[in-house]
Amino acid sequence: MFHSSLLIACMLEDRAPYKGLLTHGFTVDAKGIKMSKSLKNGIDPQEISNKLGSEIIRLWVAASDYSGDIAGDDKILARVVDAYRRIRNTLRFLLANTSDFDIAKDAVPLDQLFEIDRYAMSRAAQFQAEILAHYQVYEFHPVVAKLQIYCSEDLGGFYLDILKDRLYTTAPGSLARRSAQTALWHISQAMLRWMAPFLSFTAEEAWKIVGTGKPGESIFTQTYSQFAAPDEALLAKWGRIREIRDGVNKDIEAVRAEGKVGSSLQANLQLNAPADDLALLGSLGDDLKFVFIASAVALAAGDTLSTVVTPSTAQKCERCWHYREDVGHDPAHPTICGRCTSNLFGAGESRSVA
Repeated sequence: MFHSSLLIACMLEDRAPYKGLLTHGFTVDAKGIKMSKSLKNGIDPQEISNKLGSEIIRLWVAASDYSGDIAGDDKILARVVDAYRRIRNTLRFLLANTSDFDIAKDAVPLDQLFEIDRYAMSRAAQFQAEILAHYQVYEFHPVVAKLQIYCSEDLGGFYLDILKDRLYTTAPGSLARRSAQTALWHISQAMLRWMAPFLSFTAEEAWKIVGTGKPGESIFTQTYSQFAAPDEALLAKWGRIREIRDGVNKDIEAVRAEGKVGSSLQANLQLNAPADDLALLGSLGDDLKFVFIASAVALAAGDTLSTVVTPSTAQKCERCWHYREDVGHDPAHPTICGRCTSNLFGAGESRSVA
């Protein structure tokens, strides 16, 4: 069709009928054989749509490298379903944890966000620049691949994992929680725009919940989010913290495999680190334990980075699940710790980083 339209337009108008042309290879089965009706090795889009939904077909097409032959079978589609669930579940977490947040009334000024929230915003800005560069040259499959990694590693495996304590244990209207929600709101707004070209129904469904509220307005009337330039120093700092955290998590997992601790919150950590890393970790203050999701973290100088993991002997707070010596300090609330008592009935705990 594109060839015949080219010939006709050149004959009648002396020019091509399009500014650019994108073509793809054959659609093949798992063995690399071209799909055809005679071989009965094809997949029926309508059947897949009825079974898995049209979003899965869109995601499969977007995730395929069209510069070569495009493979499709039940196993490949099953992997696409897993990818869709990862993205959708991340979006559900973002929306659920901003359900009581009004950007007009509750937003924290961006320069007053907690440090890890400012890092998350910088990382989102950096990520958006990456995927928009792919969109500009019609490279859709790297967008899908990078969005999956962003959801599983940047958000689920790091930022959201750390954020849960602040979202669930601090006072509803506290600076700590509103700072987190401000970052989550901006990230969710950006994410809907990133995914809309290939997860159209999902993005539109979510936009009805978090959009501007104007009747009939669509996600497809929006432009990409406007982020401030990424803070390179902050990205470098937290990039190193993430590297350290990955190593510490492996050490905790080794102790867990021995049956000495359950969750990471049951562990007390001593981090031995060389001067640069020691200063880096020390800059997080008491919030360091929230970053490593441990009940207590101590720092010590060392020639190399190492971790000593010991089981906590303190009592577990039934509200925040941290193991603390002050559980039961208030006779009126014998099963919760001091920070929870403060968050529930007092001025709230002091936090500024994480």
